[in-house]
Amino acid sequence: MKCYVIPSPKGIDSLTLVDRPDPVPGPRQMLVRVRATSLNYRDLLTVEAQYARAAPKPNLIPLSDGAGEVVAVGPGVSRIKVGDRVAGCFMQKWVGGAIDEAAQASAMGGAIDGMLTELAVLEEDGVVKLPAGLSFEEGATLPCAGLTAWHALVEIGNIKAGDIVQIQGSGGVSIFALQFAKMFGARVIATSSSAAKAERLRKMGAEAVIDYKTTPDWDKETMRLTANRGADITVEVGGAGTLPRSFLATRLGGRIAVIGLLSGMAQVDPMPILRRNLRVQGLYVGSKQMFEGMNRAIEANGLKPVIDRVFPFAEAKEAYRHLKGQGHFGKIVIAHG
Repeated sequence: MKCYVIPSPKGIDSLTLVDRPDPVPGPRQMLVRVRATSLNYRDLLTVEAQYARAAPKPNLIPLSDGAGEVVAVGPGVSRIKVGDRVAGCFMQKWVGGAIDEAAQASAMGGAIDGMLTELAVLEEDGVVKLPAGLSFEEGATLPCAGLTAWHALVEIGNIKAGDIVQIQGSGGVSIFALQFAKMFGARVIATSSSAAKAERLRKMGAEAVIDYKTTPDWDKETMRLTANRGADITVEVGGAGTLPRSFLATRLGGRIAVIGLLSGMAQVDPMPILRRNLRVQGLYVGSKQMFEGMNRAIEANGLKPVIDRVFPFAEAKEAYRHLKGQGHFGKIVIAHG
């Protein structure tokens, strides 16, 4: 099989296409022919040796997110059969309940090999069936960005109709959060510095989009738009550069799901958390049980993931460069053929 590896994380050009023997599934494992993968900001940090959790192992196969069909199963597999269309779970050993060290140690494309390969061996409890009506390319967007947004709104935010959701930008997590919020009948306020992206966000249902460059105090604008109440749920993807404003844009007793660090890391004053009685919780993707719940909702509502661009497998480096350019709207996908 052909796969990409990171011999030494020194930037996008360190990605190397190699040949390896076809893997064989062991007990309670399956072999998946990967048809599509998608990129997350974590994948860029990994190849550039900037990922904070841990340095990748030598010759790591990158990318956590992928979808394909099962071509073989090992002994003891009963839940999945050959021919099933599946997506791999970001963490191969997080079935349900609270995250633990064993689950964290099974994160694909980081702790263990990922999906930028023609064939991947996955655990029986490390895959979910794709929602009906989704292509492999669409299904490949779900494991990290989709599930992270679902975890933020449903598991942490306890979203309900009429809630106000604050999102930031137009990356994969934020776009999924917008789609899920509208699915639940919530209102959405977004931030963006691009007029073109702002128009697309409005067409997708955002009732207001704040330009954070012309309006750097965007928290005050959110308060104005909500009659000085604030957002019920804030999906925080920026990190230290945006978190202080998220504190002030969220209502008293509101919820903030802390996901990313796109604006870097720094010390943050915790006083607004106390004064505003905020629930601020970090999250790391989600479990298989959350994934299955999300997929049921996607199928029932006919939700279609937003794909910015699809690159062929041979142009994987270009897909990374497109992500680094930050001009995308939605998910960047690699089609494996």
